[in-house]
Amino acid sequence: MTARAKSGRIEVEIEKNREEGNWLKVIELAQQLKDKSNEFVCLSDFLIGEGKLENFLEEWPPMEQNIQRARSGLIDAKRYLNLVITNAGIKAGVAMDAHLLLGKVHYACGQYADALKNYKMADLQNLTEKRLPLRSLKIVAESYAIKGLCLQKDTSASSKFKKAEKEEELARCFDLASDLSLLYMQNLDKELNSLPNTGSINTGSHSPQPPSHQKTLGAVLEQAIQAAPLALLQQGKPEESLERYRNTLCAIESPGVHNIRLKFMTQIAELLLQGLVGDKYQLPSTVSVKSSYWKPKCYSSLNQFIPKCDCEEVILVLLVAESMAVRHAVLSQSPEFKDIRLSAGQDATTVYDLLTVATVRWGQVALLQESLERSMKFSFEDPHLWKQHALSLLSIGHYQDSLAVLREVIRLEPNNSSNCLLAAKLCYEHMNLAEEGIDFSLQARERELNNPSGLLGRCHLYAGIGYYLRAEASLLKKEQDYLRCKAIDNIRSAVELEPNDHLARYFLGLQLAITGQIIEAQTHIRVGLDLQPEHSSTLHLLALILTTEQQHKLALSIVENALDEYPDCLNLLYVKAHLELHEKGGEVALGTAKQMLEIWKNLYESQTISDMPECDRKSDTRSVFQLYTSEMSDKDSSSLQLHNTAATRVEQALSEVASSMSSFSPRPGPQRAWMLQVEVWLLLAELYLSLDQISDVQQCIQEATHIYPLSHHIMHMKGLLHMHKEEWTDAKVWFQNAVAINPLHVKSLQQLGLVYHYLGLQGLAETTLREAARIEPHNTITWYNLGKVLEALGAYEKASNAIATALMEERNNPVLPFNSVPLCFE
Repeated sequence: MTARAKSGRIEVEIEKNREEGNWLKVIELAQQLKDKSNEFVCLSDFLIGEGKLENFLEEWPPMEQNIQRARSGLIDAKRYLNLVITNAGIKAGVAMDAHLLLGKVHYACGQYADALKNYKMADLQNLTEKRLPLRSLKIVAESYAIKGLCLQKDTSASSKFKKAEKEEELARCFDLASDLSLLYMQNLDKELNSLPNTGSINTGSHSPQPPSHQKTLGAVLEQAIQAAPLALLQQGKPEESLERYRNTLCAIESPGVHNIRLKFMTQIAELLLQGLVGDKYQLPSTVSVKSSYWKPKCYSSLNQFIPKCDCEEVILVLLVAESMAVRHAVLSQSPEFKDIRLSAGQDATTVYDLLTVATVRWGQVALLQESLERSMKFSFEDPHLWKQHALSLLSIGHYQDSLAVLREVIRLEPNNSSNCLLAAKLCYEHMNLAEEGIDFSLQARERELNNPSGLLGRCHLYAGIGYYLRAEASLLKKEQDYLRCKAIDNIRSAVELEPNDHLARYFLGLQLAITGQIIEAQTHIRVGLDLQPEHSSTLHLLALILTTEQQHKLALSIVENALDEYPDCLNLLYVKAHLELHEKGGEVALGTAKQMLEIWKNLYESQTISDMPECDRKSDTRSVFQLYTSEMSDKDSSSLQLHNTAATRVEQALSEVASSMSSFSPRPGPQRAWMLQVEVWLLLAELYLSLDQISDVQQCIQEATHIYPLSHHIMHMKGLLHMHKEEWTDAKVWFQNAVAINPLHVKSLQQLGLVYHYLGLQGLAETTLREAARIEPHNTITWYNLGKVLEALGAYEKASNAIATALMEERNNPVLPFNSVPLCFE
C-alpha cells in the first residue's frame, strides 16, 4: 500500500514536470518509478524515451542542419521508445504515443518514410476528436505537423490520383496541426495565468528591453502553421489559402504566436496585393465556427469590423500589423539588444513597405504618412524608412517637411546621389528654390564622380534646369545671359553623357529655342521624339517651334494627335485653343476652352468639395499634374510655368488683408486646383473678348475674381476689357495694379505703355515699353508698340529701328512663349 502511494505521488510529479518541460527531472523520476515495480516498466521506458527525445530537441531542433547530430544523439531515445511498441506497451496504453514520438525521432533524423510508417501504425489519420491533456495535445499537434512535413518531402506519388490524394492529406494534416497548435497555446496560456505570481509582462514600445521570455510553440509547430496556407497556395488554391490565414488570425491570441500572427498579416496583404485570389475573392465570413474539441477559440463580437472588399482587408491587416510591430519595437541602442532590435525593425519595415504599396495603389497616402510618422521613433539612422517618410510627405504636399527629411536621408547615405537629385527635383518643381536645387544637383554630381551609379548625366541635367530657372527669375540681362549659358553647357554635357535620354534632349531644345537657336533646337526635339514618341511635353514644344516658322496648321495637327493620347492634358488644350484662335477663329477656340473647364470639373471638383489631398486625384495622364507649374509665369499670363515668387507673396499678403476685412475668403480644398480654374476662366475671357462678347467676358472675369480677386492676371484681364471699350483711364489703373504686384509681368507692361500712348503720355509710354524690352528683349509686341510711341515722339529713325526689330523678332516668336512648356522630370 505504501509502495502504491509512493508510486502515485511519483506519477503526479512526473506529469507535472512533463507539462512544464523539465525533461531531466522526468527521466530521473521515471527511473525511480521503474525501480519501484515491474508493472511500470513500459510506462517508465516510454517516459525515459520521451524525456531523452525532448531534452535533445530543445538544444538541437529538428532541422536539416541538425540531422547528422540527431542520428547519433537520439539512439537512446529511439531504443527506449522501441521497447514499448509491443503488446505490453499496448496493454500499458503507451504504444500509440510511442509510435507518435518515434515518428518525431525519425523526422529529426531525416528518415521521412520511417516517420510516415510510424504514424500509419499509430492510426493517426483515424484519431477521434476528444478533449486531451496539455502534453497529449502537443504530441498530437506535432504528429500531424510532422506527417504533413514528411508528405512534402515525399516525391513517390506518380499518378495524378495519387498526387491529388497526397495533396489532400497534406492540407488536412497542416490544418489540424494549425488548429491544435493554436488550441495548445491557448490552453497553455490559460494554465500559466491560473498559477500564482505568473502572467506575461507587456513591455511595449516605450521599454528599452525586448519582451519577457514566453513559452513558444517550438520549431515543428511553427513550421507547420506557416506551411499550411503556403501549401494550399502551391496547390493552386489561393482562396483556400486566404481562408487558412483568416482562421489562424481569428483565433484568440496567445503570447507565443505573436511573430506568426505578424507574418500572416503581411502574407495576407501580399496574397491580395499580388491579385492571386482575383475574382474568387470572398468577404470574411461572419458565421461562427462549429465548436470542436480540436478547434481553437476565436474572437467573436457583435461590433466586429468586417472588411467590405479586398482593399479594406489589406489596409486593415497592415494597420493591425503595424500596431503590433510598433508595440514590440526595441528603442534601446545598447549593443546587447542589437539583434532583437534589428529583427523587430525588419518586421516593421516589411509592414511599412507593404503599406506603401497598398496605400499608394488606392490613393490613401495620408494614411501612410501617419504610420511612417509613428515609425520615426524607432527608425534611428534607418535611411530606408526616412526616405519612405520623405516621399509620403512629398505626395501629400508637405514639401517643406519633405525637404527637411530628405536632408537627413542625404546625410545617412553619403554615397547615394539619387537622394540629392530627388531633393533638387523637389526644390525646382514645388518650392521655387532654384539656388538650393542647383546645390543639391552639384552635390549629386560630386557623389556620382566618387561612386558612379549611372546618374552623372542626370546630375548635369538637373544642374542645367536650376540655372534655367534662375535665368528666368533674373532681372539683369547680363546675369540672365550668363545663367542661360551655364544651363546650356550643363544640359549639353547631359546629352553627351546620355545621348539616348529624351529628357535631356527636351531641355536642350527648350534652352536653344529660348535663346533663338530654332534650327538646332528643332533637331534635338526631333531626336527626343524618336527616343520617346509619346512624350507630351516634347510634342508641346515642337508645336511652339513650328509656330515660329508660321506652320500653324502642322502645329495644330501635332497637338490634336497628342491629345488623342492625353485627352485630359490641359497644357495641350491650352495651346490648341490659341492655335485655333489663330487658324479657325474664336468660336472654335471657345469650344476647346469650355472643354478645359469640363475636364477641370472631372479632375478637381471632388477634391475641392471634400478637401482631399492632391495625391488622391485620379487622372489618366501625368501631364495634368504639371499644369499649374507651367501656366503661372511671371512673364506671361498665358504661360503656366514659372510663377514669380515675389508676386505670389504679394498676392498672398493682399489676400490675407482682404480676408481680415471680410471681403474675401479662400475657397476650400487645394488652392492649386482653384488657381487652375482661374487660368481657364481667364482664357475664356480672352476668347470672348476676341469675339466682342463683352457680357460674357465680364462673367468670366467675375468667376475668376470670386476665386482669387487679387491676382495680377485677373487685373491684367480687367485692363484688357477696359482697353477694348476704349476706357483708357480705367485700363491704366488696372494695368498699374497688375505691375505693382508683379513688376515683371511683360504683358501688363506692354499694354500699360500702349495706354499711356493713347492718353498722350508718350514719355511714360516709352519708359514703360523699354522696361518690358529689358525684361524680355525678343518680344515682338513690345518693339512694335515702342515703334508707335517713338513715332508719336517724332523720333522717326528710332521708331523705324524698333519696327524693324519687331519684324525680325516676329520670325522667332511662337504663338505662346517657349517657357510655357511644362517643367517635366519624366
